[in-house]
Amino acid sequence: MRKLITLLLSSIFIFAGACQTQVTIPPGAQPSTPITDLPAGASYHSQAIPTPVSEAVIAEADAEYLLLTNLYERLAPSVVNIEVVLNDPAHQFLGQLASGSGFVLNTDGYIMTNTHVISGADEITVTFSDGYVTQAELVGTDNYSDLAVIRVSVDELRLRPVTFGDSNAVRVGQRAVAIGNPFGLATSMTVGIVSGLGRQLPSAQMITEAPVGFQNPSIIQVDAPINPGNSGGPLLNSQGEVIGVNTAIRSESGIFEGVGFAVPAATALRVLPDMLENGRVSYSYIGISSEAASEGFSVASLAEPLSLPVDHGVLVAAVNLESPAANAGIRGGSRETTVRGRTICVGGDIIVAVNDTVVNNMDELVYYLVVNTRPGDTVSLRIARENETFDVLVQLSDRPDNVEAAPGCGEA
Repeated sequence: MRKLITLLLSSIFIFAGACQTQVTIPPGAQPSTPITDLPAGASYHSQAIPTPVSEAVIAEADAEYLLLTNLYERLAPSVVNIEVVLNDPAHQFLGQLASGSGFVLNTDGYIMTNTHVISGADEITVTFSDGYVTQAELVGTDNYSDLAVIRVSVDELRLRPVTFGDSNAVRVGQRAVAIGNPFGLATSMTVGIVSGLGRQLPSAQMITEAPVGFQNPSIIQVDAPINPGNSGGPLLNSQGEVIGVNTAIRSESGIFEGVGFAVPAATALRVLPDMLENGRVSYSYIGISSEAASEGFSVASLAEPLSLPVDHGVLVAAVNLESPAANAGIRGGSRETTVRGRTICVGGDIIVAVNDTVVNNMDELVYYLVVNTRPGDTVSLRIARENETFDVLVQLSDRPDNVEAAPGCGEA
């Protein structure tokens, strides 16, 4: 027993000795502040608790969000969800439901949307932001602008018309707000900026019964997220005015990847009366073709290599047979040449202005004709031919479904 106690005491001594190791101070070290006199370190209890910033700072930081909230509350009741049953045998989703968006035009029950939203529809169902559901009838469509009008019969108190803004005043960088129903998620808002102007959407990219070949001009490009289901909804400015109708996205995956497109309000206002009155839209037709400026063959880019007399305008490659341009004596290209590895048709007239409005490319000329003219109108084209300029009067006709190209080096 005594031996066991001795062993235990020895163990205790060894353990205690290990805890009382003597601290060795380096040679030359000088005495400093005693540990007991050092200030206390920060702790959870000693830290100062931050106070909220002032209401003025919060209000300033939240000003933009207050604006967006206000826009949503004012405009959401004007935006509807549109569902259709597709019974068109030519449609790949035969018998299935498809959906999109639309917005109220007036208290008569007219609603604007995209043509591709209601194309091939046997039934059209409209759901308002408060969940009210009703059936709609088709009033008119326009395949070229991809715009359509439908109508519902409801109490006018339920109809909250939008206000259109001036899409010609839109500038890159300004706020762009989209309200719609992406993926069937009713009345959703997304926000971004206008990221480009003057884009084109070929009719070939839309579900349409019309032949391919005419462009939808001066499209607004935005980075506000637009996804399937947003089509037909309004694109708004900071004042809550409609500056465009959301139409398409550019995507490799089928979902938004940063590039969305909207038909400008000016185009919507141009085609609306025709759709309400006739169910279709008549466009002015001039009958020329030109190299695509979007592919790097604008007059500005060709002026130096071709020694052109002007640095802007529309270089006419071909004039369609029996067209208004042909009747007015406008000349198409006369020879082929190679520029930057591509063969193009040159030697034709250059249209530099229409009714004293300068045009830089084909898109601007087409947009002017779409928004400001009707079939039968006469316009004055300023032509640059070699080293001379002169004005030519051209009486516009109704845009045909098919065009016949003139002989020569260009194609219509």
